[in-house]
This record gives sequence, structure tokens and C-alpha cells, in this order.
Amino acid sequence: MAPLVYPTGWMGLSLIPLFFSAIAFFRYSSLDPESRPINVDQIQNEYDFIVVGGGSAGAVVASRLSEIKGWRVLLLEAGGDETEISDIPSLAGYLQLTNMDWQYKTEPPPLSSPYCKAMNGDRCFWPRGKVLGGSSVLNAMLYVRGNRRDYDLWEALGNPGWSYRRVLPFFKKSEDNRNPYLANNSYHSSGGYLTVQESPFRTPLALAFIKAGEELGYEIRDINGERQTGFMIAQGTIRRGSRCSTAKAFLRPVRLRKNLHIAMNSHVSKIILRGEPPRATGVELIRGGVRQVVRARREVILSAGAINSPQLMMLSGIGPKEELARLGLPIIKDLPVGYNLQDHVGLGGLTFIVDDPITFKKSRYQTLPVAIDYIFYERGPMTSLGGVEGLAFVNTKYNPDQSGEWPDVQFHFAPSSVNSDGGEQIRRILNLRDGVYNSMYKPLVPAETWTILPLLLRPLSTGRVRLRNADPLSAPIIEPNYFTHRQDVLTLIEGIRIALNISDTQAFQRFRSRPLLTLMPGCTDYRFNTDAYWECALRHFTFTIYHPTSTCKMGPSKDPTAVVDHRLRVHGIRGLRVVDASIMPTIVSGNPNAPVIMIGEKGAHMIKEDYKAIRKKRS
Repeated sequence: MAPLVYPTGWMGLSLIPLFFSAIAFFRYSSLDPESRPINVDQIQNEYDFIVVGGGSAGAVVASRLSEIKGWRVLLLEAGGDETEISDIPSLAGYLQLTNMDWQYKTEPPPLSSPYCKAMNGDRCFWPRGKVLGGSSVLNAMLYVRGNRRDYDLWEALGNPGWSYRRVLPFFKKSEDNRNPYLANNSYHSSGGYLTVQESPFRTPLALAFIKAGEELGYEIRDINGERQTGFMIAQGTIRRGSRCSTAKAFLRPVRLRKNLHIAMNSHVSKIILRGEPPRATGVELIRGGVRQVVRARREVILSAGAINSPQLMMLSGIGPKEELARLGLPIIKDLPVGYNLQDHVGLGGLTFIVDDPITFKKSRYQTLPVAIDYIFYERGPMTSLGGVEGLAFVNTKYNPDQSGEWPDVQFHFAPSSVNSDGGEQIRRILNLRDGVYNSMYKPLVPAETWTILPLLLRPLSTGRVRLRNADPLSAPIIEPNYFTHRQDVLTLIEGIRIALNISDTQAFQRFRSRPLLTLMPGCTDYRFNTDAYWECALRHFTFTIYHPTSTCKMGPSKDPTAVVDHRLRVHGIRGLRVVDASIMPTIVSGNPNAPVIMIGEKGAHMIKEDYKAIRKKRS
């Protein structure tokens, strides 16, 4: 997940280039015992495994495969390394629209089902990580596993080994949970590569959020434990007050392995396929303006994410035949690559006002004492998880599963909002039209505000990733198709009403909390809090925190919508697997970064199993 871009968790632009870069470098150099991964100067001609994409899954896969000393592993990453700024949790928003970001945008929606109408050109911004560590470097660091029924459904769809019982060990394998009340119970573990813990900082509103949940009848619980429905202080992938990306977690500790080569700034342009049936024998890449071919003795593993993995497959001749024919590409294997795109979508700007000076405003926390607290004591506002302090999972009346065990809406609670100070930066990040920015946000700079972002967990509406042209350096066409199913709209409206109830609780009324009644520009013909108003607001300020999945769906060969099998091998192609968010048959009920890391763990384990089985067979 990319960060909730609430500017109140950020420091001023004028201070970042000098002061905060300096203090971050100090922490980075003096307090982090692990050095950066080594970027190889020369890529060899051949490896056993080539992993394409060094993000949330790819870093895990490369690290785990290189545990086998006899295997030579090459990890190819289109971007560069993390920076000192990316290490600071509260500065997550500054990483968007930089060279660490692919800077994707969705296509304008059809007139029959509009969305992103408040954005310039009706196009939502979709940041994706173009950096070692991928989107785990850009996101808000929230650690959420999803619901046990998500994974049981995957197995029921014809994917043996993907039930919750079978994937839980791979969540635990990665985890180093440093909250004593969670570590080492049956759902958590310590000692793994990935550090998970609460931020050491929170505002008084965080406790109000938790108590409000209790007042509404919800349990305060570990949402990554036995049951998901309920409220919780957010946990994140941070370590010693700094971001714990997958590059930091999985690659830095193994940087000196001789059999692992990491090549950054290496843009893979094509998978090389030979023979009949076709086999992936290597990749073509561009590095420093020079094209190079690298061979894979065993497998090519795509971990480029839900946008770039399908793009690369189609450029290589694997995809819908009509799509490939349209661009004159060879048709090596006709598969539904790029379809089934799923994302969590919600409403931006659901804002509440309080009287007390307790919200997360940059004008309040942009101070020298705050910086010193972070440098020397690893605490304070700079450790905030992208501005998010609380998470909740709730059930609406439109949930097809009325057991209460499979919630359909998630809340992200932030003690700040797009209506607080820093509006110029939020306008740039979200690509807001002038009318939205000027009408809603500029007059509210002095206000003390907080927000809830309600997200639809299991959308019925699905989209597609297509090729714009045959140029591997061109951005693909992204069509999310939000709100094409009426139930998605109705579910979110119900979720918005539950969020309004949170403000009315005694926990929040002690701060005299009340909703911001300024009408959304473009929706002024509707009365506040009517269904028609909220639908208009959803279609204007369509908000996503960037969870694209499912474009290379996992399923059996008899499933006409499947691209990979349950061992993540591409149907009909030897020596090629996909190990990233694109293989999810259905999107998980929660932020997908932890599930993608799990997929990386399980994928690497299956590869080891398969080659052990091959050796046994040959012997």
C-alpha cells in the first residue's frame, strides 16, 4: 500500500532538502547496523534464477533462493536504492512523484460509470515503487494480513495449499513482532527478517478511535489474529523508528552472499521464450542505455507487481491474442493476462473537526525538538505510519456474509486530513482540480481536523491492464472500472455512515467532534448525508491507497480466467513463474503488503520443493 497522502504528517518542503536529509543520514549511517545492498557493476551472462522486480515479493524471493549455495540468483530492479528520506516514516508522501515512483495514472472512466471526477483529466494517480524494495518503500508501512476466509476462498477456487492454515506459517516465517502482547503467540512470531511493531508515537485521538469502536459494540483486538472484525492501533513494518522495507529486511542482511547479484537501474524489456512448448530461457534488459540478454538455467520469476508483470508478459507474447495482434506482437500463448484487476477504493475527504489542538499538523510538529526526539530516541511524530494511527474492520448490511467474520469495509483513521495545512502539496500529489482544491481545502488551513478513509474490501467491479503500445518503456493502460457494480457504491455509502457514527461517540464528543459540512464541489445540488450526495462524492473524490492485485490470476488450467497454477507456474510456459500481488485470485481484505511478502515466502519455498522433487526423481 502506498501512503495516505495526508500532508499534516509531513515536514515543510523548505526544510527537507537540508535539515531532514542531514538527520536522516546521521541515523542511517550511525544507527543502522546493516549496510546497503551491493549494486553489481557487471551482470553475468547466465544465472540459475532471474528474479524480475526487487519489490515487496521479489526481494523476498531473491533472498530465500540464494539460501541454496549452489544456486546463482540475479535480482533485476528497474529503479535505484532507497534514500535517507525514504527511511523516515512520516515523510512517505514526499516519495511520490519522484524517480522512485512509476507515476502511473488511470485512464479516464467511461461516461456510464464515472470516477476520479475531482482529479485533473478524470484520472486517478497510482504510485508504484520503482526502487529496490518496491512499493514497500513508498507505502504507509501498515501490516495487515487480510481475513482467513480470503485464503480459504483461494483454495476453494482450485488452488491447493493456499488455505489460511497453509499460508499462516509463511506470514510467521517473515515476522519479527516486537510488541510483547503479540509476539510468539499462535498467530505471530519473532526473529524473522521483517520487523513489525506499533509506532512509538500517537495523538490523543488514537485512543478516542479505539474507545469509539468499543462504544459501537466492536471488539478491540489483534486484527491479524483469530478474528478480524474490530478496532486496533495500527501496526507497521518499522524498525528502530525507521521504515523496514523488504530491501532493508531481506536484502541487507544477505548483501555479501556471493551467489546473489543485485542489478539496479535495470529495466527488463522482454522475457525470452524458446521451443515448443515454450520455455523461458532468459530476459532482455536495458541498463545504462545498453541492451543485454541474460540466460536463466532454471527459471525466470516475475515479481514486478500487478501492473508491470502483466505488461512484461504481454510484451513477450503471453496474453490475450486480440491484444497482442492489435499491436503486432507475437502470440506465443493466449492467456487472460491483465484482466481481473482489483483494487480497494473509497472516499477521500471524509473529514471531521475538533476544537482541541491535538491533531497531526505539520505546523505543530515541524520543530527542532521533534527532530531531536527522532534522531536520539527513535520516537515522536516522525515515526508515524504515513499518518495512520488506527485501523478497523466493520460489516455493512450489504455484506453477503452476515456471520460477522468477514468484514466488507476497512477504516483507516488519521488524526489529520487533506483539509489541514500543507494543502498545496496534497493538491500536487492527488492531482486535484483547482475547483476542488480552492472550494474545499484552502479556507480550512487553520482547522483542527481528523479523517477516516473508508475502503471497500471486496469490490465486485474489476478492471484491466492493457498495453499502450509495443514500447517496453511506455506506461501501460490502467482501467480500474470502479463502481460498475451498484453494490460497491451502496456498501461504501453504508461504510461512510458507520464512520459518521464514530464521530458521534462519547470518546470523540469530549473533543466536540463534528463532520465537515462543506459540500464536495460538483455535488452541491445534493443534500449532505443523502445517498445521492455520497455517491456523487465517491465518484468525484475517488480515493485509492493503491492496492492493485489479481492481473495474473492463480487458478487451475480448466479455469479460463487463470494465468498461473497453484504453484505459480504460468500455464503452458515452462520455466516461468509469477510471484507477486498479481497472482491473487481475489483481493485480500486489507492492505496487501504483508500478503505479498507471504506470497514471496511461499513462492520461494515451492520453488525449493519443486527442485528437490526433481533431484529425487532423477536419482
